[in-house]
Amino acid sequence: MKQFEINSNDAGRRLDKFMRRYLPKATLSTIYKIIRKDVKVNGKREGNNYMLAEGDVLTLYISDGLIEEWSAATRNDNRPKVRRNFKIVYEDEDILVADKPFGLLTHGDQREKKNHLANQVKDYLIETGAYNPREKVFTPAPANRLDRNTTGAVLFGKNSASLKALGEMIREDKVDKFYMTIVYGHLEKEIDIKGRLIKDQNTNTVKILDAGDSRGREIETIARPVRKIGDFTLVEIRLVTGRTHQIRAHMASVGHPVIGDVKYARGRAADVNRRLKQRFGLSTQLLHSCRTTFKEGVGPLERLTGQSIKVDLPEEFERIINGLELVARRKGANNE
Repeated sequence: MKQFEINSNDAGRRLDKFMRRYLPKATLSTIYKIIRKDVKVNGKREGNNYMLAEGDVLTLYISDGLIEEWSAATRNDNRPKVRRNFKIVYEDEDILVADKPFGLLTHGDQREKKNHLANQVKDYLIETGAYNPREKVFTPAPANRLDRNTTGAVLFGKNSASLKALGEMIREDKVDKFYMTIVYGHLEKEIDIKGRLIKDQNTNTVKILDAGDSRGREIETIARPVRKIGDFTLVEIRLVTGRTHQIRAHMASVGHPVIGDVKYARGRAADVNRRLKQRFGLSTQLLHSCRTTFKEGVGPLERLTGQSIKVDLPEEFERIINGLELVARRKGANNE
């Protein structure tokens, strides 16, 4: 038998969902059977849909051996700690904003299950005492994600309430996310691009459709030119929606592909990418999540309303800008 009290991080979950996360190696049918026969909440049987509240006392009439067998995946974190290579841009008692470096996954995948940003942040929070790895089911997690080769701001909820609040704010368009990039050609004025997006799972690419098409998901991207750099334009992007590869595909669809992006650049832009790779070693998209603005905070994050968090451009991005500016100056001098 095991008995424990539900804390604030585990409150607000349905009993069946709590049990599925607490005993991740148990089958779904086993979970339902356990709830029917081997679980009491505050001394009473409750159904699958019972919403756990802070202070509820959960009693499991299961042997310690079975609990250990079914829960080992989440409760025994014996993996070696991963080396931290992210920067902390902002942190308070509820959230952490990490500056994700180039080449690091936000979450793990089949090839990299240990050294990713989510694990690095979790290890940091354990070391500082902000997170106890013996929590029943809650784990600090990112509320947004960036592609492996996109850098910049990733938002983490340090407790259950703040993670839920971040998710709600992002879903309900209460957070503005801005990116910096360099695009091929000269973008003369701010543009508001709308359309729909469908994903090709076989090629891991997306296709942009007209806004009136019934297929895919609605997308909107606002691009504002910052300054021209030779044959290119430094651009600030505001994502109104946030879909896979949205910026890269949307900018390519209007003739201004992101430099270095081999998936969506075509024709002359692809030739330019090859030259950029030879000269600067740029072999993937140059895209940086540079600013996050909380238009409206909710719940425990209400205090963030109106705040903006900025993330400086990485050194590699600055190196490319400086290199392109040098090339443009030399080209201009030769034409005089």
